[in-house]
Amino acid sequence: MPSTAPNPDPMQSLLKAARDAGDGLPPVDRWHPDYCGEMDMVIKRDGTWWHEGTRITRDRLVRLFSTILRKDEDGQTYLVTPVEKIRITVETAPFIATRVDAVGEGRDQSLVFTTNMGDLAEAGPDHPIDVQFDEETGEPTPLVRVRGRLDALMARPVFYELAELAEEKDGVMGVWSGGEFFALGEGDGKR
Repeated sequence: MPSTAPNPDPMQSLLKAARDAGDGLPPVDRWHPDYCGEMDMVIKRDGTWWHEGTRITRDRLVRLFSTILRKDEDGQTYLVTPVEKIRITVETAPFIATRVDAVGEGRDQSLVFTTNMGDLAEAGPDHPIDVQFDEETGEPTPLVRVRGRLDALMARPVFYELAELAEEKDGVMGVWSGGEFFALGEGDGKR
């Protein structure tokens, strides 16, 4: 006999997954090991990971490292285990937001970002959107908080999707998510 239960709404499932994100990750925020120095590891602006000048191409290794990242109050990013804390270099952000899904509209809208590491983050008070502008070029650097103090740089197509969702509030263009309004730029368009 065929099931008569309604199919779950895929967007609501995505929203729930974003709200539950972080479950199963190591509790790096509760670990306080001694600082062990720095490692020649760099996460480039394009999201690639490099160790001693060589790109790390093993996806599973990169994903493993991404689960033990922490950015501390000093603004530095570390790989943290219960017994070690090693500083690494992050050019812009440790993650890339590769997708955004909008659920709802206007003030009731929720924006769910997916990163290159599979993290989900629903923009809102705990996951703010912050667009910074280069003082010389005026180029935007759009970021969304993923976990802790770790951000994801929005891929250009993702930022374009946000721009399409933007509306004006008090002379500023921005988007709503999680009951918050996030500016995407200055209202007069001058930079």
